[in-house]
Formats: sequence, C-alpha cells, structure tokens
Amino acid sequence: MARDPVSETATRSKSQRAYHVLKERIAGEELAPGHRLVLASVANDLGMSVVPVREAIRRLEAEGLVTFERNVGARVSMIDDSQYRHSMETLAILEGAATALAARHLTADDLRQARELNTLLVESLDDFDPRRFTSLNQQFHSVLFAACPNPRLLATVESEWVRLGHLRESTFSFVPGRAQESVREHEALLGLIEAGAPLADIERAARGHRSATLAAYLSHEHPEATHAQ
Repeated sequence: MARDPVSETATRSKSQRAYHVLKERIAGEELAPGHRLVLASVANDLGMSVVPVREAIRRLEAEGLVTFERNVGARVSMIDDSQYRHSMETLAILEGAATALAARHLTADDLRQARELNTLLVESLDDFDPRRFTSLNQQFHSVLFAACPNPRLLATVESEWVRLGHLRESTFSFVPGRAQESVREHEALLGLIEAGAPLADIERAARGHRSATLAAYLSHEHPEATHAQ
C-alpha cells in the first residue's frame, strides 16, 4: 500500500520541529547531560505522535548529542567528557583535603546529620531516582567538608560542585550500580572521622571515593579505553 505523500510531508515537518526544539533545549541546558528522552513524554509535550520525535532523536544521535543504550533508551549525551573528567579529578584532590581538614571541627550534630542523609541515600536505592540521589549525595558531602577552616579551599570545592552540576545532571543516571557502593564508602568515611583516624587516612578515603565514581563512569562510557589500559 502506497504511503500518503501529504502524511509523509507532515511527518517530516513535525520531525524537523521536534529536532530544532530538542536541540535548542540541549544547547540551553534545559535538557542536561544524562537526561532521559522518553518518546511518549516528548511527543506529548510537543503535541505530536512519537514517529516524528523518534526521527528527530535519531538525527540528534547521529550528531552525537543523544546517546541510545539498550534497555535504557535515549538520553542527552555528556557534553564534554574531558571537562567532566578534569572536574572530577580536581574535586577528588580538593574535596579530599577539605574533608580531612574539616574532620576535627565536625560536631556531634554534623555527624548525626551526615548519618541521617546517608540513611536516606540507602533508602532511596529501592526506588532509585538519580537526581534525588545526587542531591542527597551532595548534601552529605557538604556536611563533611563545610567545616573546613581554609576558606579559599572551601570556596574552590563548592565552585567545582557547581561546575559539575552544569556538566551533567547526574553521574548516577549513567552508572546507577555505583550508588550502592557509594553509600558503603560513605559509611566507611564516617567511621574514620568518628574514630579520630589520621587525617591522611580520611583524605585518602574521601579522595578514593570521588575517584571511584569517576572510574565507574569512564568504564561504563568508554569500556574500550578502560580495557586497553
């Protein structure tokens, strides 16, 4: 049966509109790196069927702006992996130092708050929402490094956290399996702080924790590079 040329033209027109709208939203960071593009939701938002939206997403995938993964679907690609890697490497070093310097200044209330946040993180694993996990994770770490007595170091750590937020919506949307390991590492880090462990051990644990998240992401996104090492 021949396809209706009018219908094909209309579909192409809608696909073009969907393509431009999605591309603008990605460029403007309204759709952040890691954001899932659910066909039905996008189609409903744009007032069209899923067919032109699917075609638009395929175009964006061809341009590298969207990544498609089996059993996950389409999502906004990381804008620049090198920038993300550099920020995570920087944060691992600086946040590790800030957490160690803050350790002796944390109050009982600070530690109780950190444990409560980690409990919420554990509970969130059952109904996993990467964005909520990332938010709680940031609050947890903020409690641990906020008492750092070096204001310049503290300001730099906070600035890198903001920068990471611009580079990706949530690392855990890429590697959700990392979340369970993360909360266990939180518990170990808290144990070191509460036990009055040497600051070098605390710094090493905090730095290793951040580095492990970066390693999990790179292994997932670039397995060929990881295996080549």
